[in-house]
Amino acid sequence: MEKGRIEWDETGRPVVPEIPEIGFIEGDGIGPDIWAATRSVLDVSVERAYGGNRHIVWREILAGEKAQRELGGKNYLPDRSIEQISRYGIAIKGPLTTPVGGGFRSLNVILRQRLDLYACVRAVRYFPGVPAPVVHPEKLHVVIFRENIEDVYAGVEWPAGSSDARWVLAHVNEMLRRDGGAEISLESAVGIKPMSEFNTRRLVRKAIQYALENGFESVTLVHKGNIMKYTEGAFRDWGYRLAREAFSEKTITETELFERFEGRVPDGRIIIKDRIADAMFQQLLLRPDEYGVIAAPNLNGDYLSDAAAAQVGGLGMAPGANIGDRCALFEATHGSAPKYAGKDRVNPGSLILSGVEMLRFMGWSEAAECVVTALIRTIEQGTVTYDLARQMAGAREVRCSEFGAAIVENMRVEG
Repeated sequence: MEKGRIEWDETGRPVVPEIPEIGFIEGDGIGPDIWAATRSVLDVSVERAYGGNRHIVWREILAGEKAQRELGGKNYLPDRSIEQISRYGIAIKGPLTTPVGGGFRSLNVILRQRLDLYACVRAVRYFPGVPAPVVHPEKLHVVIFRENIEDVYAGVEWPAGSSDARWVLAHVNEMLRRDGGAEISLESAVGIKPMSEFNTRRLVRKAIQYALENGFESVTLVHKGNIMKYTEGAFRDWGYRLAREAFSEKTITETELFERFEGRVPDGRIIIKDRIADAMFQQLLLRPDEYGVIAAPNLNGDYLSDAAAAQVGGLGMAPGANIGDRCALFEATHGSAPKYAGKDRVNPGSLILSGVEMLRFMGWSEAAECVVTALIRTIEQGTVTYDLARQMAGAREVRCSEFGAAIVENMRVEG
């Protein structure tokens, strides 16, 4: 069997040996509990799918509170850990808690920026049996590509009353006076919202490629360009331009669909469309089955992915991935929930499903489907953690580890 490191081809896809090394970060709070359940599920899925001919060699990477405990000081995210993720190429992580207090930026944001993981990918779908707040949760199946590097999440901001904030605002006010606009109080906090054509184009390219390869009918650009014309409006325009220049034979716009093709999508093509961000929230509630792949700037994508997850049962069953051209980091989408740390109680579904997306990304789709089939069967049997059990009549509430074990047992029965 082939062993070794994951390599990458010229298209940004991983070339995975039969026995790859993959990094893992346990995470803070509930992280160790949900990781233990997830690891057992992933290992058994690979064993069942490939009869022992493939397996994963797990390599622990220190980050968060565990890194601080073992390394001391303020070493919550060592440079060595970032280097290890880059070297392994693919890693999976539990939730990390950013330390409280000034001077600490989000560890998740630092990882995304340092590793240039420019696409945050959230696959949101309904799993039968999961309690959901809408009448037809099964109609929602979207994959959201959220730009991960820019927008207000870039962290370029200054506190109210600081000399830096006043300096920036004084220069802004000069331009506002020149253009006849209303000046901004020098005592305001201020942040910068950078958005570039380069980062927009590579995100939209990845979204279109995903739609074409996975049978989706459309890619929707979600923006607030009616108000922020030079940032979010540019995101929309750059996205359409990329589709036109790089995928002219594979895409059509909504306008072209009706003007040139009488409302019928030609074979092999997908529709590129755009929606205003606030309207898109309504669209996902009222007409969810009209949307497939969504591409959005950072803040819009963050809000939208969590709202979509709520429609199908919440973040406990929502996977997450951060993907670049030479590295991918899969993660639970929820927080570290420190009050439940070590209690073996919480739902590991988000991290398990992130592992499913990791397996698919590796090209190990048989193992991924093995997990999904067993997960659905487990939920249909009414064997669930407390968050689902309290909403399901007749459910059997189990611990985090027991939920993972039930999935494993169902994989063995299926096998």
